Amino acid sequence: MTALTYPRNNGHAALRRERMQLTGQIYHLTITTHMRTPVFRDFEGACAASRAFENQAFLGDSMMLAWVLMPDHAHWLLQLGEGGSLSAVVSRLKSASSRCVNQAMGTQGPVWSRAFHDHALRDDEGVAGTARYIVANPLRAGLVERLANYPFWNSIWL
Repeated sequence: MTALTYPRNNGHAALRRERMQLTGQIYHLTITTHMRTPVFRDFEGACAASRAFENQAFLGDSMMLAWVLMPDHAHWLLQLGEGGSLSAVVSRLKSASSRCVNQAMGTQGPVWSRAFHDHALRDDEGVAGTARYIVANPLRAGLVERLANYPFWNSIWL
């Protein structure tokens, strides 16, 4: 009887290593805070992260189509530009927003978890509908009764 051998599991990085990434592809991303700590219950920290999500210098030639910041995670709807891989753009945004958040809150250390979840939208998926789903997260979580009362979101369609 021969032993079965399995490929070594390198986690999330291994999943992305061979993945095709296309310029112009739209991704729905979920990024959690380090250890799911509700960092963004802090208003100043949430404001700092929100400004970073909107900063084109951090996005490069990628475009943020919609986003929402929850107490312990964020959702982004991002269209990938030509200037780097999805992992590179996410890393740049996480790093820049972490610096901004730590400065605003007078803290140090990691803000975001190392991993992230991504879903490439297919042609038959409604991008505007996905944006509505993303920004409605505070409603579904019971944080507010009306989206207009939640300050930490944006969408190019709404």
